[in-house]
Amino acid sequence: MCDQCAIPPPEAVSDDAKCRYLPGHLGELTSYLPVELVDAVLAETRTVQQRLRCLPSRVGVYFVLALGLFPSLGYLRVWDKLTAGLPGREVHRPSEKALRDLRRRLGPAPMKALFEVLAGPLAQPRTPGVCYRRWRTVAFDGCSSIKVPDRERNRSWLGRPNSGWGWAGYPLVRLMVLCETGTRGLLGAVFGPTRNGEMFYAGRLMPLLSPRMLVLADRAFDANDFLDAVSKTGAMFLIRLNPRRRPAVLAVLSDGSYLTRFGALRVRVIDADITVTTSDGTRLRDHYRLATSLLDHQSDPAETLIRLYHERWEIESAYYALRHTLLDRHVLRSADPAGLEQELWAQLTLYQALRVAMVEAVESVPGTDPDRASFTIALETARSQTVIAHTHDSATALGSITRAVLAGLLPKRRPRTSQRKVKSPTSRYATASHNDQRPPASQGIVSLTIGIHDATRTPPVIPTPQHDQRRVSRGPGRTGDGPRNQTLQLMRAAPDRVWQLREIAKALGYANVKSLAALLGLWTTEGLLRRVSRGFYTLAPLDPGQP
Repeated sequence: MCDQCAIPPPEAVSDDAKCRYLPGHLGELTSYLPVELVDAVLAETRTVQQRLRCLPSRVGVYFVLALGLFPSLGYLRVWDKLTAGLPGREVHRPSEKALRDLRRRLGPAPMKALFEVLAGPLAQPRTPGVCYRRWRTVAFDGCSSIKVPDRERNRSWLGRPNSGWGWAGYPLVRLMVLCETGTRGLLGAVFGPTRNGEMFYAGRLMPLLSPRMLVLADRAFDANDFLDAVSKTGAMFLIRLNPRRRPAVLAVLSDGSYLTRFGALRVRVIDADITVTTSDGTRLRDHYRLATSLLDHQSDPAETLIRLYHERWEIESAYYALRHTLLDRHVLRSADPAGLEQELWAQLTLYQALRVAMVEAVESVPGTDPDRASFTIALETARSQTVIAHTHDSATALGSITRAVLAGLLPKRRPRTSQRKVKSPTSRYATASHNDQRPPASQGIVSLTIGIHDATRTPPVIPTPQHDQRRVSRGPGRTGDGPRNQTLQLMRAAPDRVWQLREIAKALGYANVKSLAALLGLWTTEGLLRRVSRGFYTLAPLDPGQP
C-alpha cells in the first residue's frame, strides 16, 4: 500500500525517498495548489505512480505547471528552477527523456481536474465591480490565436490555417471561456479545432450558468437559439445584436427601448448612438443595438445597460493576460494532441491560481477594485518565489504575492480609445486598417454621450463607422420603418381589435393584397400576430402564456 501512496508517511519512508518529493512545489502558489489537492486529483484520475522512483506523479504535476510559468525555458532549465531553492539537498537531476516520459505518464486528465477544482466565481458579491444589482456579470468569448507546433499529429487534430496564398502559419487552437468580468477569473473553459465555431464551444459551457448571473457577449452570440438556451438556465443576458437585424417593435417603453420577441422569448431591445470626444478633439460615433432579458425599464434604464455592456471587454483583458503575459506569445511545446491538452489545462490552472491570489490581495483592503491588481506583478512574484522555493505559511497574515500586488496597485482606470490592431497578421507587411477613424495611439476620452433612439419614430439614417464597413456594408438597419413595424404600429392603436386583411392593406396603402397576406402569414409563424380566421388577424400577446 505504501508504494502506491502519494503522501508517504514519515515513519515509513526513508530520508532519501522524501527527497524525491522535494521538487514537487510551485513556490507560494503551492498554497493555492496544495499537495493534498494534487494527490487527491492523481488518485481520482488513477495516475499515481505504481512504484516510488525518482519522479513521482506529484512532482510531475508541479513540473508541468512550472513549464507554464517559464514558457521560454527547456525541460532541464525548468527543473533547475524548481530545485534551485533547495540548498544542501541532493536532488536527482533527471534527463529530458525522463521528464518527457513523466508528462506522457500523467496525461491531460490531472491538469483538467485541477482546473475544474479552481474554476468558479472568485470574489464576494460586495467586491466593487463584480455584480450588477443582484447578478454577477460574466462574459462569453473565444480566442483563436494560440499557436501550436506545426507537426503532423497536431495538424490531424487542428487542421492548418488557410490564407489567400495557400497553407500558411502555425496550427491554431480555439479557446472558449466563461469569464467573471469583475475579476477576470474563469468559470469554465473548452478548446479544440478552429473549424468548430464559437457557438459550438459556448454551448458546452452553458451548464455553468446560473440564475444569479448576467451574461454579456458580443454580436457573434446573438442567435435566437443561443439566447433561448441562456434564458432556460435562468441567467439574464445583455448581448449586442448584429446591426442588420431589425427586430419587430411590439411595445415601446418610456426610456426609448422597446419589447420584441425572438421566437417564444420576450426580449427588450435598446438602440443607441454613442458619441465620444477624445483629448485631441476627435469625435467618434458608433451605433449599439443591445438585446436583454431585463425587461423592466424602470429598474434597468437603457442608458445604465449601455454603460454596463462595456464590462464585456474585460474578457479581452483576460485573454491578453493568458496569451501575451503568461504564455509570452510563445508557441506551445507539445507535438501531439494529448500533450497540447495537458499544456493548455496547465496554463489555465496557473492563470486561475494567480487570479485567486490577486482577488485575495484586493479583498484584504475593503473597497479596492480588482481591476487595479496587476497580473504582471503577481506572475513575476510567483516566478521568483518558485525559484527560491518559498511557500506561504498560513499563519502569516500576508504572503509575498499579496504584498507585491498591494504595493503595486494600478491607478484608477482612465477612459481611453484607440484603433484595434491585429497582433498576429497573416502578412508581416500588414498595417492598421485605413478605414478605422479611431486614433492609432491611445487617447483619453473627454466626454461620452449616449443617445437612445425613439422606436415610435422613424430614426434618421445612421452613418456606419468606417471600421465596421467590412461587416455591415449597408449600415445599421432602422427599427421604425419597414412593412412589419408599420403593420404592428397600426394594430397597436387598437390591440384588442380583430383586423381584416383588406383593412390593413387599405390603411398602409398596399395595392397587392396577396403579397400582404403572405407577409401576415410569415409574421403569424414568427409569433407576432395571431390568425383568428381566414383573412382576420390580431396582435399576439407579449406573454406567450397569456390567452
